[in-house]
Amino acid sequence: MNKNETKVLFMGTPDIARDCLAQLIEDGWNIIGAFTREDKPVGRKQILTAPPVKELALQHNIPVYQPKTLKGEYSDVVAQLNPDMIVVVAYGRILPKAVIDVPQFGCLNLHVSLLPQYRGAAPIQWSLINGDKQTGVTVMHIDEGLDTGDIIDVLPIDIDPNENAEELFDKVAEKGKVFLSKVMEDVVKGDYTRTPQDHEKATLAPPLTKEMALFDFDTDALTLHNKVRGQNPWPSAHFMFEGKKVKVIKAQVEEFSGKPGEIISTKPLVIATADKSLRLITVQPEGGKAMDGTAWAAGRRFKKGDSLI
Repeated sequence: MNKNETKVLFMGTPDIARDCLAQLIEDGWNIIGAFTREDKPVGRKQILTAPPVKELALQHNIPVYQPKTLKGEYSDVVAQLNPDMIVVVAYGRILPKAVIDVPQFGCLNLHVSLLPQYRGAAPIQWSLINGDKQTGVTVMHIDEGLDTGDIIDVLPIDIDPNENAEELFDKVAEKGKVFLSKVMEDVVKGDYTRTPQDHEKATLAPPLTKEMALFDFDTDALTLHNKVRGQNPWPSAHFMFEGKKVKVIKAQVEEFSGKPGEIISTKPLVIATADKSLRLITVQPEGGKAMDGTAWAAGRRFKKGDSLI
């Protein structure tokens, strides 16, 4: 069976899923349908907006399904479509056994970590927050657990020490979409092995929350730097100054030391931490636009030796 003959049902929602779907279309896979999440209100005006996967699928005349659950009638829909393979990329819903059992080649999932590390919703963000030097993508067979299925293949990807979650997502998506298509070919050909995960080595990557974005300067500089990277663009690491949030969009570790919160310099804006110091390259004060840290310091008329605590 070749790509044109293999009936593929795609399930995914955000940008990375759209990119993968675009690659599969370009590579000539027979996409018979796309399952995605419901349209959501977006922005201040709460405009009802379609998920990226839906927009792309409609452009290519691919039928779109947006169920609130895959149980019940939509399990029957999947059975009626009778796909040879189901491919899942950041869909955001658990597949029931009735769906998993349908395709002859199984349900494949592209997960953006080196499983069993970082099972869950935010693997890229946690790899940065934890200061990892490498991440990757894993293509696995889906079972009824959360990212617990047998591994088919992995692609390690190095992490730049200064890149943020958005940048790393883009890099992983670019490499992962090509890798996914290749692994799908291997599965159809039967040229692959299934490797059970070592569940004792599993770690979790739960969703980020707004509450975890707050930090203070009584923390080591590298931890703060990684927090800024891993939470950009959301929930955006921030500290409080005079009762208002100051988001830190981009930062850099410096070797200077001082009392935590002390301004070491204003050009550039460098703040002492628990060990070294943090250069605030780009900040966004509450109610304002993102700006250079030096410009913010000038506007506040900070001087060396002042404190942000």
